Amino acid sequence: MAILVTGGAGYIGSHTCVELLNEGYEIIVVDNFSNSKPEALKRVSEITGKSFKIYPVDVLNKDELEEVFSNHKIDSVIHFAGFKAVGESVTFPLKYYQNNITGTVVLCDLMKKYKVKNLVFSSSATVYGSTDQVPIVENTQLGAVNPYGRTKQMIEEILQDLHHSDPTWSIAILRYFNPIGAHESGRIGEDPNGIPNNLMPYISQVAVGKLQKLTVFGNDYPTKDGTGVRDYIHVVDLAIGHLKALENVQSTCGVDAYNLGTGKGYSVLEMVGAFENASGKSIPIRLSKRRPGDAATCFANPSKAKEKLNWQATRGINVMCADTWRWQRNNPDGYEKVLKTIIGSHSPVQNHAAGFLMPE
Repeated sequence: MAILVTGGAGYIGSHTCVELLNEGYEIIVVDNFSNSKPEALKRVSEITGKSFKIYPVDVLNKDELEEVFSNHKIDSVIHFAGFKAVGESVTFPLKYYQNNITGTVVLCDLMKKYKVKNLVFSSSATVYGSTDQVPIVENTQLGAVNPYGRTKQMIEEILQDLHHSDPTWSIAILRYFNPIGAHESGRIGEDPNGIPNNLMPYISQVAVGKLQKLTVFGNDYPTKDGTGVRDYIHVVDLAIGHLKALENVQSTCGVDAYNLGTGKGYSVLEMVGAFENASGKSIPIRLSKRRPGDAATCFANPSKAKEKLNWQATRGINVMCADTWRWQRNNPDGYEKVLKTIIGSHSPVQNHAAGFLMPE
């Protein structure tokens, strides 16, 4: 019985694949590589010493995705696949609604057909919108304020409706806060397309010389140093959270949402200082006015995940920054090597040179 991981070549997906393989799971990865690199999966195989099957398939392509279900006995699905840039979603809302929502509906329809009813869904703390309630708990009123967040909120509602129609479904909805860090090997990490949208990859690209300075939006918030406070979580802690959620959905029925965060908030300037200590690099900053819609403080109450999933984040800010720097220093241009992805029939064959199973 295998675990299907959609979007498994992405930042969080690749780290989750490592943890799944290390725990002895058989995995099958589906990824269209529109916002990820096959090289990430090659390195997952190198880190774990294990091979796995990969299908270069878009979840919107129902026929090709069905081949994966028909070729394998799938037990559960971890669903990462989706567009994720908030700014881009504002510019191209229809692209986000079509990809994220329709792709999930296609996936769930095939899961229903093949009687695969265990699902771990990659959601986001953006579903909470600009709430003033901190720490944020799962029953905080949802109110996403951008198209990306709305796609996650709508998918959560779809999954609730799906379970209501058939109570034998078991679904865990994981609301991430701010993932940062990288695998301790320095072999896989965050490799954004173009200029980073998030704080930590931006800082690390300044440190490595790819960007000149960090712009800090707002230094007049009611926080300890005037800059915004967020809940940063190590990506490996986040990946382990998916394994705990997987164990839960495999042994229960129902649908439930969980915050995955540390329960602690750090300001932008605190993150800059911690990264400077970890890297030995000075990070030039430029102060700018606040961005509309940005909250002063946002961090999770993760106690529900601790109680029900037996999970909690263990890696602190210094480890997060040290691992981020190791990844960026060793890979200044991200995943430079690009594996050939030969699109044709999707019967997996062994690619001995790559060390993992690649469809041809």
